Amino acid sequence: MIKSIIAVVKETVDICVPLFRILVPMIVVIKILQETGLVSLLGKILTPLMFITGLPGEMGLAWASALATNMYGGVIIFATLVKDVDMTVAQTTVFASMILMAHAFPVELQISKQAGTRFRAMFLFRFGSALIFGALLNVFYKSFNLLQQPVSTFYSPAQRENTLLSWAYGEIVNLGYIALIIFTLVVLMKIFKKIGLIKFINMLCRPLLKLMGIGEQAAYVTVVGFTLGLTYGSGLIIKEAKSGSMSHKDIFFSLGFMGICHSMVEDTILMLAIGADFFGIFVLRTVFSVLFVAVLVRLSAGIPEKFFYRWLFMNK
Repeated sequence: MIKSIIAVVKETVDICVPLFRILVPMIVVIKILQETGLVSLLGKILTPLMFITGLPGEMGLAWASALATNMYGGVIIFATLVKDVDMTVAQTTVFASMILMAHAFPVELQISKQAGTRFRAMFLFRFGSALIFGALLNVFYKSFNLLQQPVSTFYSPAQRENTLLSWAYGEIVNLGYIALIIFTLVVLMKIFKKIGLIKFINMLCRPLLKLMGIGEQAAYVTVVGFTLGLTYGSGLIIKEAKSGSMSHKDIFFSLGFMGICHSMVEDTILMLAIGADFFGIFVLRTVFSVLFVAVLVRLSAGIPEKFFYRWLFMNK
C-alpha cells in the first residue's frame, strides 16, 4: 500500500515539475502584460478582425485579454464592455466560442510546446480555427436570423483586492489545486488500468478518434483534456511523449483538438453565464473541432516528414 502511494506521488511529481516550470514564469509574464498595458495594445490590433466575425470592434480588447491572460480575463472585460455595447445572443455566442478556442496563449502554448509541438504552429492552429469558426457561426446565425435578440448576462465581475500579495496567494492556491487534480488523475488512471476501464474508454472513443485520424493511444488523455482542461490533458501527454507511447502526429493533433475543445463542463457553464447559447458553444463547436482536425489530419498525410518536423513538431 505504502509503495503504491509513493509510486503515485512520484508520478504526480514527474508530471507537475515540467508543467510548473512552464506555469510559474508564464504567470509572472501574464501579470507584467496586465500591468504594462500591452493587453490594450493587442486589443487595438485585433479590432479589425472583429468585423470578420460580426462583432463590435470593442470586443477586440476582450479577446486580447483572454488570449494574453485567461478566459476569465476575457469574460471580465466583456462584462464591463457589454453595458455600453449592444450585443445580441448570436454575437455573444460567437465571442464566447472564439475565446473558448483561443485563450491563455502564454501558458497553454508553452505547455503544448513542452510536449513537442512548435509554438507558431499551435498558435496558428488555435487562433485560425477560432477566427474561422467565429466567421462561420456569424454567417449561420445571420442567414437563418437566429438569436438576434439582445443578450442578458448573468455574470458580473467581482471586485477583488488588487495587491501583489493577494495576487501571489491566489496563484499559489491555483497551483496547489492543479497538483491535487493531477494526483487524482494519476490515481484514477491506475485504477482504470487495473479494472480495464482504459480499454473500455479507448473502445468508446475509437470511432471518434478514427474519424479524426488520431491513434487509440491518445484516447484517455484526449478525454481528460476534453472534459477537465488542456492543462491536465497536456500534463499527461507530456508524460506519454517522453515514454514514446504516442506518435508525434497523434501528439500534435490530439493537442490541437484539446486546444480548441477542452474543459467542456466548467468553461461551458461560464459562457452560459454571460448569455451565450449552449447549442453554439458546445454542440456546434464540438462538431466543428472534430471535422476541422479530421480534415487537417488527412491533409497532413501528404506532407513530407521534413516539413512536419520543420514547421509543426520538434523532433526530440
